[in-house]
Amino acid sequence: DLPLTELLDPRESSVEQRLIHRLLDGLPAHRLEDVVFRLMRDFGEEAAARRRRVALIGLRGAGKSTLGSALAATLRNPFVELDREIEREAGISLSEVFLLYGQAGYRRIERHCLERLIRAHPEMVMTVGGGIVSEPETYNLLLRNCFTVWIKASPDEHMARVVAQGDLRPMQGNAEAMKDLARILDAREPLYRKADITLDTSGDDPAQSLSKLRQVVAA
Repeated sequence: DLPLTELLDPRESSVEQRLIHRLLDGLPAHRLEDVVFRLMRDFGEEAAARRRRVALIGLRGAGKSTLGSALAATLRNPFVELDREIEREAGISLSEVFLLYGQAGYRRIERHCLERLIRAHPEMVMTVGGGIVSEPETYNLLLRNCFTVWIKASPDEHMARVVAQGDLRPMQGNAEAMKDLARILDAREPLYRKADITLDTSGDDPAQSLSKLRQVVAA
Protein backbone atom coordinates (compact mmCIF):
# COMPACT_ATOMS: atom_id res chain seq x y z
CA ASP A 1 0.00 0.00 0.00
CA LEU A 2 2.98 2.36 -0.35
CA PRO A 3 3.01 5.02 -3.06
CA LEU A 4 5.83 4.67 -5.59
CA THR A 5 7.40 7.98 -4.53
CA GLU A 6 7.89 6.60 -1.03
CA LEU A 7 9.73 3.54 -2.34
CA LEU A 8 12.00 5.69 -4.49
CA ASP A 9 12.79 8.27 -1.80
CA PRO A 10 16.48 7.74 -0.97
CA ARG A 11 16.17 9.31 2.47
CA GLU A 12 15.58 7.05 5.42
CA SER A 13 12.55 8.12 7.41
CA SER A 14 10.89 6.96 10.60
CA VAL A 15 7.43 5.46 10.87
CA GLU A 16 6.22 8.76 12.34
CA GLN A 17 7.58 10.76 9.42
CA ARG A 18 5.92 8.45 6.90
CA LEU A 19 2.61 8.73 8.75
CA ILE A 20 2.87 12.53 8.70
CA HIS A 21 3.61 12.47 4.96
CA ARG A 22 0.57 10.28 4.31
CA LEU A 23 -1.61 12.56 6.41
CA LEU A 24 -0.46 15.65 4.52
CA ASP A 25 -0.87 13.93 1.16
CA GLY A 26 -4.48 13.12 2.03
CA LEU A 27 -5.46 16.66 3.02
CA PRO A 28 -7.22 19.03 0.62
CA ALA A 29 -5.13 21.99 -0.49
CA HIS A 30 -7.15 24.53 1.49
CA ARG A 31 -6.28 22.75 4.76
CA LEU A 32 -2.52 22.59 4.23
CA GLU A 33 -1.86 26.22 5.15
CA ASP A 34 -3.63 25.81 8.48
CA VAL A 35 -1.74 22.56 9.25
CA VAL A 36 1.65 24.08 8.40
CA PHE A 37 0.84 27.12 10.54
CA ARG A 38 -0.06 24.93 13.51
CA LEU A 39 3.09 22.81 13.15
CA MET A 40 5.28 25.91 13.05
CA ARG A 41 3.41 27.46 15.96
CA ASP A 42 3.56 24.39 18.21
CA PHE A 43 6.87 22.81 17.19
CA GLY A 44 8.91 25.56 15.52
CA GLU A 45 11.85 27.44 16.98
CA GLU A 46 9.59 29.96 18.74
CA ALA A 47 7.29 27.39 20.34
CA ALA A 48 8.87 27.54 23.80
CA ALA A 49 9.16 31.33 23.74
CA ARG A 50 5.54 31.89 22.80
CA ARG A 51 4.27 29.87 25.78
CA ARG A 52 5.75 32.52 28.08
CA ARG A 53 3.37 35.09 26.62
CA VAL A 54 -0.27 34.38 27.52
CA ALA A 55 -2.96 36.19 25.52
CA LEU A 56 -6.63 36.11 26.48
CA ILE A 57 -9.09 36.55 23.62
CA GLY A 58 -12.88 36.71 23.48
CA LEU A 59 -15.79 39.15 23.51
CA ARG A 60 -16.23 41.89 26.06
CA GLY A 61 -17.81 40.60 29.23
CA ALA A 62 -16.07 37.21 29.18
CA GLY A 63 -13.83 38.22 32.11
CA LYS A 64 -10.54 38.76 30.25
CA SER A 65 -9.36 41.78 32.24
CA THR A 66 -10.30 40.34 35.63
CA LEU A 67 -8.67 36.98 34.91
CA GLY A 68 -5.69 38.48 33.08
CA SER A 69 -4.67 40.83 35.87
CA ALA A 70 -5.09 38.07 38.48
CA LEU A 71 -3.08 35.58 36.43
CA ALA A 72 -0.31 38.11 35.84
CA ALA A 73 -0.08 38.76 39.57
CA THR A 74 0.13 35.01 40.23
CA LEU A 75 2.86 34.52 37.61
CA ARG A 76 4.59 37.81 38.54
CA ASN A 77 4.49 38.84 34.89
CA PRO A 78 3.54 42.19 33.38
CA PHE A 79 -0.16 42.62 32.62
CA VAL A 80 -0.92 44.43 29.36
CA GLU A 81 -4.25 45.41 27.80
CA LEU A 82 -3.83 45.92 24.06
CA ASP A 83 -6.75 48.38 23.91
CA ARG A 84 -5.06 50.62 26.50
CA GLU A 85 -1.80 50.46 24.54
CA ILE A 86 -3.66 51.59 21.41
CA GLU A 87 -5.11 54.54 23.33
CA ARG A 88 -1.69 55.40 24.73
CA GLU A 89 -0.04 55.32 21.31
CA ALA A 90 -2.80 57.34 19.64
CA GLY A 91 -3.19 59.74 22.55
CA ILE A 92 -6.98 59.47 22.37
CA SER A 93 -9.75 57.06 23.37
CA LEU A 94 -10.69 54.02 21.28
CA SER A 95 -13.95 55.62 20.15
CA GLU A 96 -12.02 58.66 18.98
CA VAL A 97 -9.52 56.44 17.15
CA PHE A 98 -12.42 54.94 15.18
CA LEU A 99 -13.89 58.38 14.49
CA LEU A 100 -10.60 59.89 13.27
CA TYR A 101 -8.93 56.95 11.53
CA GLY A 102 -11.75 54.52 10.79
CA GLN A 103 -11.59 50.73 11.03
CA ALA A 104 -8.52 50.45 8.80
CA GLY A 105 -6.60 53.02 10.85
CA TYR A 106 -7.53 51.33 14.11
CA ARG A 107 -6.36 47.95 12.82
CA ARG A 108 -3.07 49.46 11.65
CA ILE A 109 -2.36 50.92 15.11
CA GLU A 110 -3.46 47.65 16.73
CA ARG A 111 -0.98 45.67 14.62
CA HIS A 112 1.85 48.09 15.39
CA CYS A 113 1.16 47.96 19.15
CA LEU A 114 1.03 44.17 19.14
CA GLU A 115 4.37 43.93 17.33
CA ARG A 116 5.93 46.35 19.82
CA LEU A 117 4.60 44.44 22.85
CA ILE A 118 5.89 41.11 21.53
CA ARG A 119 9.35 42.60 21.04
CA ALA A 120 9.33 44.27 24.45
CA HIS A 121 7.96 41.44 26.60
CA PRO A 122 9.41 37.91 26.48
CA GLU A 123 6.98 37.17 29.32
CA MET A 124 3.57 38.76 29.87
CA VAL A 125 -0.16 38.26 30.26
CA MET A 126 -2.14 40.23 27.70
CA THR A 127 -5.78 40.83 26.84
CA VAL A 128 -6.86 41.79 23.32
CA GLY A 129 -10.06 43.14 21.79
CA GLY A 130 -12.66 40.65 20.63
CA GLY A 131 -12.47 41.78 17.00
CA ILE A 132 -8.77 41.03 16.53
CA VAL A 133 -9.70 37.60 15.16
CA SER A 134 -11.31 39.27 12.14
CA GLU A 135 -7.94 40.64 10.98
CA PRO A 136 -6.09 37.52 9.69
CA GLU A 137 -2.52 38.88 9.63
CA THR A 138 -2.74 40.42 13.10
CA TYR A 139 -4.47 37.35 14.54
CA ASN A 140 -1.85 35.03 13.06
CA LEU A 141 0.86 37.24 14.56
CA LEU A 142 -0.80 36.78 17.94
CA LEU A 143 -1.19 33.00 17.50
CA ARG A 144 2.45 32.59 16.43
CA ASN A 145 3.90 34.54 19.33
CA CYS A 146 1.53 33.95 22.26
CA PHE A 147 -0.16 31.07 24.06
CA THR A 148 -3.77 32.00 23.39
CA VAL A 149 -6.78 31.23 25.59
CA TRP A 150 -10.33 31.88 24.41
CA ILE A 151 -12.28 33.11 27.44
CA LYS A 152 -15.80 32.02 26.56
CA ALA A 153 -19.18 32.68 28.18
CA SER A 154 -22.84 32.38 27.24
CA PRO A 155 -24.48 35.40 25.52
CA ASP A 156 -26.60 36.04 28.64
CA GLU A 157 -23.51 36.19 30.84
CA HIS A 158 -21.63 38.41 28.38
CA MET A 159 -24.52 40.87 28.50
CA ALA A 160 -24.94 40.73 32.29
CA ARG A 161 -21.22 41.36 32.89
CA VAL A 162 -21.13 44.33 30.51
CA VAL A 163 -24.09 45.87 32.36
CA ALA A 164 -22.40 45.11 35.70
CA GLN A 165 -19.42 47.14 34.49
CA GLY A 166 -21.75 50.14 34.32
CA ASP A 167 -22.47 50.17 30.58
CA LEU A 168 -26.26 50.33 30.27
CA ARG A 169 -26.33 50.82 26.50
CA PRO A 170 -27.01 47.13 25.76
CA MET A 171 -30.21 47.38 27.80
CA GLN A 172 -31.69 49.74 25.20
CA GLY A 173 -33.52 47.35 22.92
CA ASN A 174 -32.17 44.37 24.88
CA ALA A 175 -33.80 41.68 22.72
CA GLU A 176 -32.14 43.03 19.56
CA ALA A 177 -28.81 43.47 21.36
CA MET A 178 -28.91 39.83 22.46
CA LYS A 179 -29.59 38.69 18.90
CA ASP A 180 -26.64 40.75 17.65
CA LEU A 181 -24.38 39.30 20.33
CA ALA A 182 -25.42 35.74 19.49
CA ARG A 183 -24.75 36.39 15.79
CA ILE A 184 -21.29 37.78 16.54
CA LEU A 185 -20.45 34.75 18.69
CA ASP A 186 -21.62 32.34 15.99
CA ALA A 187 -19.65 34.13 13.28
CA ARG A 188 -16.43 34.34 15.28
CA GLU A 189 -16.51 30.93 16.97
CA PRO A 190 -14.43 29.14 14.26
CA LEU A 191 -11.81 31.90 14.60
CA TYR A 192 -11.78 31.84 18.40
CA ARG A 193 -11.34 28.06 18.29
CA LYS A 194 -7.92 28.55 16.70
CA ALA A 195 -6.72 29.49 20.19
CA ASP A 196 -4.61 26.94 22.05
CA ILE A 197 -7.18 26.52 24.80
CA THR A 198 -10.88 27.27 25.27
CA LEU A 199 -11.91 28.22 28.81
CA ASP A 200 -15.67 28.43 29.41
CA THR A 201 -16.42 30.73 32.36
CA SER A 202 -20.21 30.28 32.21
CA GLY A 203 -21.63 29.74 35.67
CA ASP A 204 -18.25 30.21 37.40
CA ASP A 205 -17.27 32.96 39.80
CA PRO A 206 -13.91 34.72 39.17
CA ALA A 207 -12.05 32.53 41.65
CA GLN A 208 -13.21 29.33 39.94
CA SER A 209 -12.35 30.68 36.49
CA LEU A 210 -8.90 31.80 37.67
CA SER A 211 -8.20 28.36 39.12
CA LYS A 212 -9.07 26.74 35.76
CA LEU A 213 -6.97 29.27 33.87
CA ARG A 214 -3.93 28.69 36.08
CA GLN A 215 -4.24 24.96 35.49
CA VAL A 216 -4.33 25.19 31.69
CA VAL A 217 -1.44 27.68 31.58
CA ALA A 218 0.67 25.54 33.92
CA ALA A 219 -0.08 22.42 31.87
